[in-house]
Amino acid sequence: MLNLAVIVLPFLFTPNDSVKKDAGSRWSFHYQATVIDQYHSKFDAPYAGQNSLRDTTEQDMSVTTTLFFGYRLWKYGAIYCNPELSGRQGFSGTTGVAAFPNGEIYRVGNPIPQAYIARGYFQQSFALHGSHDTLMADDVNQVQQYLPTKRFTINAGKFSLADFYDNNTYSHDPRSQFMNWVLMDNGAWDYPANTRGYTYGIVLQLIEPKWYINFSDALEPYAANGPIMDPNFTKTFGLTLEGGYTFKAAGQTGTISLMLFMNQNRAPYYSDAIAAYEATGNPAALDIDNATAYNGDKKYGAGLNFSYPLSQYIGFFMRAGWNNGLTGDWAFTEVDRTFTPGLSFDGAWWHRKGDHFGIAYIVDGLSKEHQAFENIGGYQFIIGDGILPEYKPEKVLEAYYQFKFLEHLSIAPDFQYVDNPGYNAQRGPVNIYSVRVHVEF
Repeated sequence: MLNLAVIVLPFLFTPNDSVKKDAGSRWSFHYQATVIDQYHSKFDAPYAGQNSLRDTTEQDMSVTTTLFFGYRLWKYGAIYCNPELSGRQGFSGTTGVAAFPNGEIYRVGNPIPQAYIARGYFQQSFALHGSHDTLMADDVNQVQQYLPTKRFTINAGKFSLADFYDNNTYSHDPRSQFMNWVLMDNGAWDYPANTRGYTYGIVLQLIEPKWYINFSDALEPYAANGPIMDPNFTKTFGLTLEGGYTFKAAGQTGTISLMLFMNQNRAPYYSDAIAAYEATGNPAALDIDNATAYNGDKKYGAGLNFSYPLSQYIGFFMRAGWNNGLTGDWAFTEVDRTFTPGLSFDGAWWHRKGDHFGIAYIVDGLSKEHQAFENIGGYQFIIGDGILPEYKPEKVLEAYYQFKFLEHLSIAPDFQYVDNPGYNAQRGPVNIYSVRVHVEF
């Protein structure tokens, strides 16, 4: 349905493989294509601003298609490369809702489909004491190879930090699960990324059978929501630490993780932007997305992630997140507090193996400083109605049903009800209807 030109990278040097057990092919190859068509109806809105969701009907479509290449270099070592093509825009130029309804949409000004390298990174693992090798099946960005059950792994190159962090069994992939940004990743985690969600960095992983610890240092974009990453890594950077644990309770296996993060970039304090505006009366003083100084301002926060199967067919999940909310948002979205409980149902329960039904609720909030910034007309890159006299948490209810029609094809209708879009109780609510077509092999 969708075609992407494939450039095969030549590998001129291949060292001898020291793995005694032959894991089969050195190569891994996978493909995905996802189309999401969305529509929202008219809604009440007495006024609008630069970044408001339009109160008239809108229909938009996103298209992404990705090739996943992997190559096993030597014992415990591999490289991965993901050429990708994506295009189109979200509602109102992808503005107006902090918990944006389409996780496949990027904040890219040009809606024409463009090809780029989404990921290109090196991975090397080292066995720890008491470990034994186990065969890892061929999968997306995972070559078939034997890896130690207890290992230390280095990942270096270009990737999305969400590939390694904040994973949730029931809510992490907008191509097959919930579509909303804040159900895809923790909304309060302003993780380092360019406009399309990728960064350059290093991720260190300590992996044990029942627990893991991840730590990373990654580049921040030069400008808020910008396509170019800032090479001044001593002045701007994003640090992330996460620990996760797998537990058993009532005969079921669940997971829980805690993430801590700290970003240093060029985003100024909301209070400074407000003070500058009050001193000059110039709305341009509120344009915090284009700060020019390396001021060393820091945004830090935490995220909790939990998933647990209540039965053979029903899974419960929850995320909670918080950041200090003192500085401008720089890469992901405008959320300072978030809470997202939900349920996932396996279609095998009603004799539709491969189908899934999910329902989840989002409650997002802003810090007092962020609220004050929005109320005097401040704009960043996601929300901004020109005024925020009646702040309320932004709330979203999402429900989807994924039909598996063929081995490699699924179709999912989706509904999202957005209350207080942009945290503004004077606008909305909004009904959003979506259909997703996904192909993978």
